[in-house]
Amino acid sequence: MLALCGGTLPVGIYFLLPAGSLAQNLTYNAVGLLSAVFIVAGVRRYRPARPALWYLFAAGQLASVAGDVTWEIYAYVLDQEPFPSLADVFYLGTYPLLLAGLVLLVRDRRGRDLTGLIDAAILATGLGLVFWVFVLHPIAAGEAGSPLERMINTAYPAADVMLLAVLARLFTGRAVPTVSGRLLGTAAVLLLIADVGYAVLSQYGSYDGGHPLDSLWLLSYLLWGVAALHPSMAFAQPARPPAMRTRVAAGRLVLLTASSLLAPCMLFLPGMTERPGDWIVVTAGAVVLFLLVAVRMSGLVTQVQRQAGQLEQLAMHDELTGLDNRRQFEHRLRTAWETGQPSVALLDLDDFKNVNDQLGHAVGDRLLAEVAGRLADAVGDTGSVARMGGDEFAVLLPDAGDETVASVTDRLLRALQQPVRVGRHELLVGASIGLARGTGVTEPLEALRRADVAMYAAKERGEPYCWYVPEMDRRAGEEARIGAELRTALDTGQLRLAYQPIVELPLGRLVAVEALVRWEHPERGLISPAAFIPVAERNGMIVELGAWVLREACGQAARWRAELGDAAPQRISVNVSARQLTRPGLAAVVAGALADSGLPASCLTIEVTETAVFEGGRAVEALHELQRLGVRIALDDFGTGHSSLTLLQTVPAQVLKVDKSFIDEVTMRGRQAVICTALIQVADGLGMTAVAEGVETAEQAAELYRLGYRLAQGYWFGRPAADLPVVRDLQRADSR
Repeated sequence: MLALCGGTLPVGIYFLLPAGSLAQNLTYNAVGLLSAVFIVAGVRRYRPARPALWYLFAAGQLASVAGDVTWEIYAYVLDQEPFPSLADVFYLGTYPLLLAGLVLLVRDRRGRDLTGLIDAAILATGLGLVFWVFVLHPIAAGEAGSPLERMINTAYPAADVMLLAVLARLFTGRAVPTVSGRLLGTAAVLLLIADVGYAVLSQYGSYDGGHPLDSLWLLSYLLWGVAALHPSMAFAQPARPPAMRTRVAAGRLVLLTASSLLAPCMLFLPGMTERPGDWIVVTAGAVVLFLLVAVRMSGLVTQVQRQAGQLEQLAMHDELTGLDNRRQFEHRLRTAWETGQPSVALLDLDDFKNVNDQLGHAVGDRLLAEVAGRLADAVGDTGSVARMGGDEFAVLLPDAGDETVASVTDRLLRALQQPVRVGRHELLVGASIGLARGTGVTEPLEALRRADVAMYAAKERGEPYCWYVPEMDRRAGEEARIGAELRTALDTGQLRLAYQPIVELPLGRLVAVEALVRWEHPERGLISPAAFIPVAERNGMIVELGAWVLREACGQAARWRAELGDAAPQRISVNVSARQLTRPGLAAVVAGALADSGLPASCLTIEVTETAVFEGGRAVEALHELQRLGVRIALDDFGTGHSSLTLLQTVPAQVLKVDKSFIDEVTMRGRQAVICTALIQVADGLGMTAVAEGVETAEQAAELYRLGYRLAQGYWFGRPAADLPVVRDLQRADSR
């Protein structure tokens, strides 16, 4: 911008000087030299990838200046005005240099652009006919001057026609012109207009120095230089988005339409029939334009058809894996159901979410693509594979018997047994498969639904695959009913908490309680947590249920502290599910419950199972957030899950709750007693508190105390109660 502003100063000075004077001409030469200097400075500063085209532009400006200087020597030194002269050699030499640079600029693009080439040809042909009728032919056919003079006069507008063709290609190509490219195009257009104006004035009138037309040449000079000083001169012109290539912009459409109509319109010019040469050229141009427009339309139709095919491909196939998508699978299923009895297999990858969480979605996507290829190879020509969404795939087996289905299922499972190599990761992928026959269904998508039910049954049972049986629907219906009634229970207050004591050995002093949820159904009475907690886990209601338990438990603990003082339980334990741990915001829910109740964070213990945190990720992060609040963490049912010692290092737990299965036979001095001994030693060594669960006899309590356990809970000490539990008096029990 500074260069443009500075360059306009000598342009203004030029028109203030006496017209036709030597000072005015020297100022004109200075602007041309300034343009060449700007171009060289821009190349030195920005180091473009293709400096040759810019040096060609600079050479073109210098050639033009050389022509001006040569003419001034003739006029002011030799007092001559010859035509043609050596000055015309320099002037005409300007055009090949500029054209070569523009051609290099146009060719500095990737890929073929036949559409842009045809558009450029339409524009150049239409405008070229105008040049022929009004400029080229009148000059060539004129009687004034020698043949050499007429040839030189014709050469200038002919060079302008070539310049016009390259400009049309520059602005109709696939690439979007940069700021620098637009400045170059504008400079070339100004040069074109100035040359045409000069030719017309020379043909039909007179032209003297200092004419307003000189401003166009001067501005053209400046814009060549300013284009080189813009930072965008160093970058390739970006390609237009595919959508922009398909549609024709309004301005471009107007230009193409006007250019196409120029030839037939000129046929009706007055006197055209009396000029057979012009009539033949214009007619030939009209034919050429018609053919170009026809080719352009044919290309546009072909492109639309191709893109329609691509859209259909995208609509029916999964973009990531290339497999059929759900829409295509359902279409194939309907077709197969109308002609036969297809079987459907629905496959869901196990623990795929952990791959995305721990290794990133890029690794997860590559894993899905690799798995898709393996599944397609395993199925082969027997059927078709589709990605239904996420990590879920479906296999359609038209008219396949049980043996064929079993064979394909075996191949699917074997295909996933080998580790999948994704970058530097080697991943083992498991899957659960649900199988359903298309027989006995009144609607094809029912087979897909049944396969989905069977797949979830396989997940629950821990089996690699499972066939659909009607009992699964009855169970699913029961779960749906329980889920709906549980929703009502939450809304109408049918749930309550019971509290089981955690005591200190050997005397059995109450030190803490564990909050357990109970459901008192108005019609079916007390419903076991084993019946509704798994349902709540699966349908996601466990998150809301868990938040309710937290609020109720914290509120009750705070009331005991206010009413009983030192006699109140020191801590209250609340169980948190795996789904709550992985759901963002658990720490905020706990903090809110503590704040609303006024219970100190140190009085709350959050109990989690090993399975819920074994795979790390978001669950362990949530526990660290809870620890930062000051809440204690307990590993519940320890020993029944993965029981990895590494877990004790990664999970910020302070309490280890030994599962009842180890306590049941602790008095028999066998393997269970050894495990109980080892666990208390591990807890003591790590500075953790051990709690023995499920203590049901005095002998178990005594043996646990002997092994080193100081905290225990179980029916021997007291059953869960709606209020502060009553603890068995162990001193009286021992005396009896």
